[in-house]
Amino acid sequence: MYGTVFTMKVKKGHGEELINAIGADVYPPGMVCWFLLDPDNSSESMTGIAVFKDRESYIANANRPEQHEQYMKIVEHIEGEPDWTDGEIVQGGIA
Repeated sequence: MYGTVFTMKVKKGHGEELINAIGADVYPPGMVCWFLLDPDNSSESMTGIAVFKDRESYIANANRPEQHEQYMKIVEHIEGEPDWTDGEIVQGGIA
């Protein structure tokens, strides 16, 4: 599996709007799961995690026009670019 972890600095008062912009039913081809974390230690950021079946699916999604449209909705509610960390998932589990 392959995925990304991204941290976004949320504009003041835009938390709910950001959550709505990301949407609840976002499952492009090849996506395994995704999560959005509202960290206890920061009122100014949120962290997303997206997991794909492989790197090719991740890259294909990044190149989809629909993904770009969704990203443009997201950037309305964040300051600057997200901090992205992409990579091969080498271990994990769901209870």
